Amino acid sequence: LSVQLSIRTFASSGLIYYMAHQNQVDYATLQLHGGHLHFMFDLGKGRTQVSHPALISDGKWHMVKTEYVKRKGFMTVDGHESPMVTTVGDGTTLDVEGRLYLGGLPSNYRARNIGNITHSVPACSGEVTVTSKQLDKDIPVSAFAVNRCYAVAQEGTFFEGSGCAAPVKEGYKVRSDVNITLEFRASSENGVLLGISSAKVDAIGLEIVHGKVLFHVNNGAGRITATYEPKPTNTLCDGKWHTLQANKSKHRVVLIVDGKTVVAESPHTQSTSADTNNPIYVGGYPAEVKQNCLSIQTSFRGCLRKLTFIKGPHVQSYDFSRAFDLQGVFPHSCPGTEP
Repeated sequence: LSVQLSIRTFASSGLIYYMAHQNQVDYATLQLHGGHLHFMFDLGKGRTQVSHPALISDGKWHMVKTEYVKRKGFMTVDGHESPMVTTVGDGTTLDVEGRLYLGGLPSNYRARNIGNITHSVPACSGEVTVTSKQLDKDIPVSAFAVNRCYAVAQEGTFFEGSGCAAPVKEGYKVRSDVNITLEFRASSENGVLLGISSAKVDAIGLEIVHGKVLFHVNNGAGRITATYEPKPTNTLCDGKWHTLQANKSKHRVVLIVDGKTVVAESPHTQSTSADTNNPIYVGGYPAEVKQNCLSIQTSFRGCLRKLTFIKGPHVQSYDFSRAFDLQGVFPHSCPGTEP
């Protein structure tokens, strides 16, 4: 078995390809883990693994070839060969069906023997060749959530302006203090960046409205808003990356955009906690969901990256490729490049 493909990704993990026998005793798979490639195969007597030292999660194109021949397995990345590994057990035949899963597995398929890297890889694939036969990726037997590649890609998650992302299933408790940081590249002067809202009034929200950035907080005693207004007014829609930090500390909110600080305080100093236990919505929110600290419903169009929530010593970074729900959101890759 020889599988050759070109790949471009910023992701550090995911399933690149998988082939198996119907009973999954024999299989061959290529996985990305920690930015490195791992080729695993089993002839029915135990797993054999080949790893390659090259780091490929750099957003550049790489040519990869995995080979099993006469009880030996090895991998080549950009012309550099891995060490050769001999098959576990005494088998000689890799008995897999003629079906190649590329980039992930169907949601109803459970790959049992290949460890925990079974999630889809956010990546671009060029030509794919299996045992010297080039596959036509334009006419697959089936395809799900596969799009065309960007000619030039940047690290970040692309929001097309029609949906939103819910990074985790469980609710987030804002309470008295939270520090949110992210980077964004906007292509519209109106869009929701982030919202967390209880069914009552307690909530926080980040949005771009008419080219200004607004950070809203309601601890139960009315909305507090810090507004950043760029000079000149259209500078947030310039196709460049901007840094944002939104800090809530009891009844005080601080918004820092590109190093410029805006502060707002509530006169109700005794009201300090935003009592939420609700999903974080990024880039928009579903129509049926109430958001008490957002003034618009327009979904964000552009790119986001490096989203973190900081509470004291606890830092939580969010990887959109592992989000609980994505609608109109494409992880780990943004179209275009900065001029």
